Formats: sequence, C-alpha cells, structure tokens
Amino acid sequence: MDYVLRTNQLTKRYKTELAVNNINMNVQRGEIYGFLGQNGAGKTTVLRMIMGLIQPSAGEIELFGASLSGGRSQALERIGSIIEYPGFYLNLSATDNLEVHRRYMGMSNKESINEVLSTVGLLDAKHQKVKHYSLGMKQRLGIARALLHHPEFLILDEPTNGLDPGGIKAIRQLFMNLAKQRGITFLISSHLLNEIEQLATKIGIIHKGNLLEEIDSESLQKKTRHYLEIKVDDDQRAAFIIEQELGITDYLIDKPGVLRLYECLDLPEKVNFALSSNGIGVKEIVLRGDSLEDYFLRMTGGGQHA
Repeated sequence: MDYVLRTNQLTKRYKTELAVNNINMNVQRGEIYGFLGQNGAGKTTVLRMIMGLIQPSAGEIELFGASLSGGRSQALERIGSIIEYPGFYLNLSATDNLEVHRRYMGMSNKESINEVLSTVGLLDAKHQKVKHYSLGMKQRLGIARALLHHPEFLILDEPTNGLDPGGIKAIRQLFMNLAKQRGITFLISSHLLNEIEQLATKIGIIHKGNLLEEIDSESLQKKTRHYLEIKVDDDQRAAFIIEQELGITDYLIDKPGVLRLYECLDLPEKVNFALSSNGIGVKEIVLRGDSLEDYFLRMTGGGQHA
C-alpha cells in the first residue's frame, strides 16, 4: 500500500500528563482521513508533531516513506497545513498575504496566487484587505495559502470551526473537489461528527489521547447497525424483561425511558408482547439506523448499558 503518513507508537507527554498515547495512524494516498475526537482528545497535538512543530516524547513518524525521527524532512515540503487558526496580516490584501508567503516559500511562479484564490472562490475579493474578510473567507484564504506550493498532502486542524452551515457545506465541497480533481490526500481533524461522516473516506477515532479505531467508510456503514428504539415507562424493568424472557443481551439504555435493541429487529411484535404482558407500558417501537454519532458514543463509552 502507498502510505502518505504512518506513525508508530507516537507519544507525547507533558510532565505528568500523557496527552497522546502510542498512536499508530495510517493515511493512504488519495484518502480523505477524518481525525475525529472531542475537544482536548489530542488531535492538535498529533498534528503538531507530524508537522514538526513539537517533538514527540516517543515513537516515529513517516511521511512519504521518509522517517522524521532525525528531524525535519524534505517530505514536509510536499505538505500544506493549517494548524489551529490561520494568521494573516490584516491590513494587507489576500494577494499581498499570499505574495509574502510565496516569497517565504521561495516560489518563482506568481500566477499560483491567482490560481489558488480562484480555487477557493476568493478571486473577486483578492484586493480586499483581510481585516474586512468574514470568518469563512479567512478560512478559505488559509486553505489557499496551504495550496500555494501545490502540495500532495493537506493537514487541516478543524478547518470548518466557527463557520455557519452554508460555509461548512462550501468548504466540504471544496475538499471533495480537490481530492477528486487534483488527487490531494487529506488529514482533517474535527469534533463535528456529521461533517466527517459526509466527507471522510476513512475515519480515525481518538479519545483521551488514544486512537481507538481506524475504519474506512464502507466498513463503518456495515458497523453502524439498525436497531429498535423502544420508549417505555420503566426502562430498568424493561431491560430485565428483555434479558430474562427474550434472551437479548445486545441492547443499551440510550436515555431515560428509551432502549435500543440490536436484536429481534424483524420481531417488534414479540418484543412488544413480552413487555406488555409483564406490565411495562410501551409507548412506541420504531426501527432506526445508527449514525456516526451513535457509533462514536459507543466507541468512547457515551452510552449507558443497564
């Protein structure tokens, strides 16, 4: 397999705090890898280590097959990134900001500036001072800057943070177009589960510094199972009846008065009869399907089992 990024037992410790613990991440060429976790889970720390902004306490990083254990590598020149909020010279225009970056990167082709501004939809606003840009426009400008040197790999830390739904949709479509048309590989960190579900071809779930799972979108669809959602007047007694009389163990109490059964999906009448005949008030039984949010909560211990 052609890996753009691999980490081996990547670890970061701050004195007594273990921020990232033995992360083994694998990003293949052409993937949109969604790095999913709650705020504080360790996402940004991992990305900063990959980019060489902080040093790992232990472990190794490979980019395009080259190890970074001995320091920064030429492989980093093939990467564009936005780590945390992108900063700009607010009194300069978008064009001037990118010109400063072009010179810093030692690029000779000035036409790249108009090219990337067109790509992110800012060509008509290229002479406007950045201080007058909306948050969404600044995010787009950050992406333009990351694209300026034609990278093969984009590493983006919460790129849609703070955007309205329209802005999120536009950025999502931009990433999908770049992946399809230019073959760019993406590593995108986010805590927005719905957004990652719509965008990523592969997902890595990080929780409290531990990478719980890497899963491709096809496998995720198989794992996000359907279930019977049952609303009752006594969830604890209902759980007892479900286990003792029906022999069902694959279930959880989702919230007070609501159970999820992952078995007997084609026999809701049997479940209803067992509960009703034991004096349980059944208000509703509905067949539903899991979302990425449901799966994420199960992985990170967000559900409550009776």
